[in-house]
Amino acid sequence: MLVEIPDPEVILGVILAFLIGLGGLYLFFKIRPFIKSSSDIDDPTQTERLEYYERQLIDMKIRLDALEIQGIDEKPVDPNLELKQFMQGLVENHESQKEVEVIKEPEIIVEKPVSVPNIPYIEHVSPTDYVLHLITNKAMTSRDIQITTKKSREHTSRLMKKLFESGLVERNTETKPYTYSITEKGKSKVEDIASNPTVV
Repeated sequence: MLVEIPDPEVILGVILAFLIGLGGLYLFFKIRPFIKSSSDIDDPTQTERLEYYERQLIDMKIRLDALEIQGIDEKPVDPNLELKQFMQGLVENHESQKEVEVIKEPEIIVEKPVSVPNIPYIEHVSPTDYVLHLITNKAMTSRDIQITTKKSREHTSRLMKKLFESGLVERNTETKPYTYSITEKGKSKVEDIASNPTVV
């Protein structure tokens, strides 16, 4: 079997590349101690931390040796001690979580009772006149008026819209819910009703 031998130039090129690589590695390892990289620079905090842990390990070793000398084997060892401590810790954590859960219960907020003015409800007075009597003393929201008149929300809102459009009440749109107060035109109508009650 014939083996083809490459040209001498190729063989010399491979040998020369190998030798140059070995020389480069040799130079790199010789020069490396003189070149300081950022990872090689000693950080004082790292050194302090290592010294601290070393002192802790030495102290622990001394304590361990002292306990062995005193004869720690004289104490009866409970094999379930760790399990008991773990279970006790779980029970304490569970109790503290129960206390936290009790604290986290939502508080029931009681709405302020709406003060209903002492206006006698007369059967023959129209809802419009009754509402005008209600808001004569102070401004009220539509919800307050709804509760006082015992009408539906839709009925109350339609009534207040009608009163607003007729100019008997004015609407304060700066607050939510809107508050309604009586106008001069509304006051004159209330006075007319009070002076001339009509019997149906």
